[in-house]
Amino acid sequence: MEHTVHSRGLGRLPDFLHLMRLDRPIGTWLLMWPTLWALWIAAEGVPQRDVLLIFVAGVYLMRAAGCVVNDYADRHFDGHVKRTQSRPLATGRISEREAKGLFVILVAAAFVLVLFTNAFTVMLSVGGVILAFIYPFMKRYTHWPQVFLGAAFSWAIPMAFGAVRQEVPLEAWLLFAANVLWTVAYDTQYAMVDRDDDLKIGIKSTAVLFGRADTFMIALLQFATLALLGWVGLLLSLSGFFWVGLAGMAVIFVYQQWLIHDRSRERCFRAFLNNHWAGLTLFAGLALSLWPHTGG
Repeated sequence: MEHTVHSRGLGRLPDFLHLMRLDRPIGTWLLMWPTLWALWIAAEGVPQRDVLLIFVAGVYLMRAAGCVVNDYADRHFDGHVKRTQSRPLATGRISEREAKGLFVILVAAAFVLVLFTNAFTVMLSVGGVILAFIYPFMKRYTHWPQVFLGAAFSWAIPMAFGAVRQEVPLEAWLLFAANVLWTVAYDTQYAMVDRDDDLKIGIKSTAVLFGRADTFMIALLQFATLALLGWVGLLLSLSGFFWVGLAGMAVIFVYQQWLIHDRSRERCFRAFLNNHWAGLTLFAGLALSLWPHTGG
């Protein structure tokens, strides 16, 4: 490994921001959209301001915490992968002890936020912390680490219903399942970028497991995502705006299939990034469908 020049004081701030991926917001948005879907459905419209602010801040904190523990888990592997070889833990610019301390601080801050909701949501939050912690280590033991990521990225859904309604109804679990499948689909696109390196160093992923069936399996997961979201729409008798948003999401998925058909690193990564627009499009449809009714 090449010799690393260590910065001091505020000069280290970019390394910590990079460790938390605050310089790369795609993961935050992919965690944010399903959280907002859940809040709007749970509130049957615009959620209360305090609940909304708690969950938005919580998304930033838990995504940052997830990135820290992910890099800690991968600290001995990242140096062998083209895309990750310059990460702060892999190069030694941030120590393992500092990373563990930062993870604890971020999770503690997120937990303090949850204390402003209710006891039911506080209990649910424990599951979210466990999922965020164990996910990065799953790629050692199973070809399905993306399922654990999906559960971690979806746990804000039952928590949102808990915070608004103090219960987790059927539509919440349908939304949870849809988001798990969507996460497996887009994280498989992400894993396709690193597949060559992962095969060399023995890292497991759905991209490795699916092999040449990868694009078909992603299409299957995307179709199942749309079907479950459609079930939610039927269950709640959502208006046409929701269905337009769902149709928009479907069109975006078709575009992603076109992007990944040749399996090139650059196009697979573009498809992964494009999922931000899929989440936004569905949220727009949901928000318009649940637009507050005014008398008159």
